[in-house]
Amino acid sequence: MAEASMMTDELKKLIGVPGEAITYKVEEGAIQRYAQAIGDPNPLYNDVEYAARSKHGRVMCPPGFTGWPVKASGVSMFKLVEALVKAGAPPRLLDGGIEYEFLAPIGAGDVLTATTKVADMIEKEGKSGKFLLATVETTFVNQNGEVAVRAQASFINR
Repeated sequence: MAEASMMTDELKKLIGVPGEAITYKVEEGAIQRYAQAIGDPNPLYNDVEYAARSKHGRVMCPPGFTGWPVKASGVSMFKLVEALVKAGAPPRLLDGGIEYEFLAPIGAGDVLTATTKVADMIEKEGKSGKFLLATVETTFVNQNGEVAVRAQASFINR
């Protein structure tokens, strides 16, 4: 007798549906604190005068920093993972890693809108049994309508 599929109808319905957007504000002081926290001395991230003379004309974000949410009621990557479990995905979760694609520079004064969705979900068989591999994608669009960052995270539900 074949084992039942882990892919419930509720899980299938989540694929491709974007959650409510989250707005991020990128502030100069936050960029500087982030750069200091990660130990990056690049003057483009830390020195207002240097950054003003650069081609960007302002303090820029190190890769991976997208500002702070100003509308926290939207759907983040972690809220979406919770929704997967509520829809029937196994509750044991492994982080499968994250990949970033940086498409436009982000700097002080930018406002980003992030939308998160389950881009794909497949059922696989491993040495210890079946599991679900979910790919969750977050797209950050700046105030000019340009995609600035695309992040793809993988989650393994067992």
